[in-house]
Amino acid sequence: MKHWTLDDIAWDRFDPSKVDPEIVRIVKAASMVEQNGADYAVYLNNVFAGDREFQLAADEWALEEVQHGQALKRWAQLADPTWDFDASFKRFTDTYRLPLEATASVRGSRCGELIARCIVETGTSSYYTALAEATSEPALQQVCRKIAADELRHYKLFYTHMQRYQDAERLGFWGRLRTGLGRILESEDDELACAYWAANGGDTGYVRKPNSRAYARRAYSVYQPHHVERGIAMAMKAVGLSPQGRLHAWLSRFAGWVMRTRVASLVRAGA
Repeated sequence: MKHWTLDDIAWDRFDPSKVDPEIVRIVKAASMVEQNGADYAVYLNNVFAGDREFQLAADEWALEEVQHGQALKRWAQLADPTWDFDASFKRFTDTYRLPLEATASVRGSRCGELIARCIVETGTSSYYTALAEATSEPALQQVCRKIAADELRHYKLFYTHMQRYQDAERLGFWGRLRTGLGRILESEDDELACAYWAANGGDTGYVRKPNSRAYARRAYSVYQPHHVERGIAMAMKAVGLSPQGRLHAWLSRFAGWVMRTRVASLVRAGA
């Protein structure tokens, strides 16, 4: 199946009157995280040394991630022609570094690494779907829908390989759950906070907490209940839980409440 390219986006439909400055800020940050996919491929190739099947899949995944970054970058520069992506990206990669020298997964096992990747793709697929619905700007809607579809496909890719490693490593349920929860809790770690800082000024030294709060206030605000429900279902499946029933309903309500409460708190604090 032919993958989309930047030429498939209707850039001529870009409408500056429908640009939300708050969304521009998080799109800039997202463009740099996606652009950093090449470094993630280096890490994954090291972790999965000897598994050529997965290494080839990871290389293809990384190319698509970088393309996501390029598409988001192009939109952000239409929305803000003064934005210097190269300078921002250098600030980001100079400050935030992946463990490229690692030869084993920071998650403790290859199965754990793939569970963590599933959690990431769960978040990105839900996020870009939510962002596409939150904006009324036509070009960004198209970009986000295409990225969201890719991220869902990436989830399926990592999930398939995770099942293969689960058969071999037999990672217990609690180990899978711990890995999944750990990766969810990292959603406010240095990567997104640093990208937000680097993309939106970066004139002063990087401090994680205020930038994490500023990013979270804007990013969480685009979610609606159905985005949360979908994300919770995908995450539950990745850790070995049934993505249906009362537990899914309860977790979805709880996660939605946490996000709404977090946004309201950050708004009051002026993040």
